[in-house]
Amino acid sequence: MEQELTIQQVAAATGLSVYTLRYYERCNLIAPIGRSTSGHRRYSANDLRWIEFLNKLRLAGMPIRQMQEYAELVRSQPDSGFHSRRQILESHREAVLTQIQ
Repeated sequence: MEQELTIQQVAAATGLSVYTLRYYERCNLIAPIGRSTSGHRRYSANDLRWIEFLNKLRLAGMPIRQMQEYAELVRSQPDSGFHSRRQILESHREAVLTQIQ
């Protein structure tokens, strides 16, 4: 059985605040998180990997709006949206390179 993590455990593991994790869920960066019978959030290993990916996007300076677009493509077109997702990442890469220069 897969271990489920509390919001406090995920906050400690990712360096994000509990408030930020809730915000990410509200603004659809994170798919709705499973709940325990008591109603508390329970994060899976997949949720944690996704949050770590989002952290990397933020560290690279990607705006929340672009992250939302990427997350929507992942959820709505998990198999067929590869090229659209890649285009978002490549576009952001070019913006970062331009900014560095």
